[in-house]
Amino acid sequence: MFKYLQREPTEEKMGIPDPEAIKQFQLLMEEVDEPLKNTFENVHQGYPDETFVRFLKARDWNVGKAHKMVRLLSFLNKCNKFVIYDMLVDCLQWRIDSEIDNILEKPIIPTDLYRAVRDSQLLGLSGYSKEGLPVIAVGVGLSTYDKASVNYYVQSHIQMNEYRDRVVLPSATKKYGKYIGTCVKVLDMTGLRLSALNHIKLLTVISTIDDLNYPEKTDTYYIVNAPYIFSACWKVVKPLLQERTRKKIQVLQGCGKDELLKIMDYSSLPHFCRKQGSGSSRNSENGHTSNCFSLDHAYHQELYNFVKQQAMRMECVAPIKQGSFHVNFPDPNPDDAEIAKTIEAEFHKYGNHNGLTKSLSGLRLNGS
Repeated sequence: MFKYLQREPTEEKMGIPDPEAIKQFQLLMEEVDEPLKNTFENVHQGYPDETFVRFLKARDWNVGKAHKMVRLLSFLNKCNKFVIYDMLVDCLQWRIDSEIDNILEKPIIPTDLYRAVRDSQLLGLSGYSKEGLPVIAVGVGLSTYDKASVNYYVQSHIQMNEYRDRVVLPSATKKYGKYIGTCVKVLDMTGLRLSALNHIKLLTVISTIDDLNYPEKTDTYYIVNAPYIFSACWKVVKPLLQERTRKKIQVLQGCGKDELLKIMDYSSLPHFCRKQGSGSSRNSENGHTSNCFSLDHAYHQELYNFVKQQAMRMECVAPIKQGSFHVNFPDPNPDDAEIAKTIEAEFHKYGNHNGLTKSLSGLRLNGS
């Protein structure tokens, strides 16, 4: 469930990028091959410096520390020429190897299959904050991930990431007259129960893809409708999170309506926040569904039609084929694996405490 999830203050910590760090990333892009430069255009959407900042923030602004993100600054001979291999290059190479630039041309068909994915992977856009940030709603507790293969759920998640970055955020930037490169997420814990352990391996894959290839795209996570089992896990997981991540997470009381209305209008509230106890259930207003998880919601209709239109445009080259879009799954971050094990242990405690008899002995979070 948390997959959806110090130094003294410096200029970088306050949001002002270090010019030298930006320069190092600019030098990096001068060194990479043309295919990497081409796919980088889909990543930055006209804002390369802001994209550099995201990747730097993901490693606390420490270019030299950045592990796989930044394996930095090898000097060649005596020319002081930097060859920078970093997370950004790994991200761009992943995009090329997995053909991510083409994923918005690959609809999940037939439509009944895509509807089944939408009904079991609860994710959608409910509106925008008062600052213009997209509001992404996630039905953590009631997502079942049991209507399609893992590859379809990963494909759907990446398509929503790419549609957000290539369409939603650029449109918001134009509408609000300022650069908008992040979103807020509202995570609904309604229905969270022991069976959620069955999904941790899939969620680990998705969160790892996001961490490595879509870093720092979420401004704040709001947790709502949290049952006891979440509260118990949160107490032990919270200390394991990086400070940068902890500061982004706010656990709200009940459905969170009053707090969320401080940052967004009622029309942008996820349906499960509009009244106490509503949860991630289906709702409709004025004949239109307010459930942003549903394929019938305006957001998913726009997304699905966009993908189908892109596919039709390419159909003259090659016919549309059924089947999932396979991407390379990265190895999970050791920190994420540790958090997953902690969650599993807490769920075990909860199950034993409540006399639950369902055996979890066959579940493995990372591995076969």
